[in-house]
Amino acid sequence: MSIILGIDPGSRITGYGLIKKNKDKLIYINSGCIETKIKDFPMRLKIIYSKISDIINTFKPTDCAIEKVFIARNINSALKLSYASSAVIISAINHNLSIFEYSNTKIKLVVGGIGIAKKIHIQNMVRIILHLSDIPNQDAADALAVAITHSRIIIN
Repeated sequence: MSIILGIDPGSRITGYGLIKKNKDKLIYINSGCIETKIKDFPMRLKIIYSKISDIINTFKPTDCAIEKVFIARNINSALKLSYASSAVIISAINHNLSIFEYSNTKIKLVVGGIGIAKKIHIQNMVRIILHLSDIPNQDAADALAVAITHSRIIIN
């Protein structure tokens, strides 16, 4: 049995999702968003690091799967996204978790069946796969999709 922490990193909103894999069954544990509404960028990174540490300490995941940073049109946005991802990775490493990264296209392919799936399609597929009564918000659904991808690629 494995507990997977999926992360959709962002400097303002970082989505997280936790699932348990027991043989071929995926079980939803928890999901949500870490929102950093302050202007001080280094302090945002500290908040992300701290909240991820709290989540790891509470739920005791075995693996951390993160959506890979992609180069956007705005290089400053891509850099901030990289910093947020790094805060997550450092927190996970400090808790001795294995780190895995998946591209957006790979996540969409594994969860949505097509590498160019729309966000709402991914949200619906996450709801169906995890037998949720409601569609999770976009950032939490993206993080859960990362965890689902990891469960289907790495863990047997």
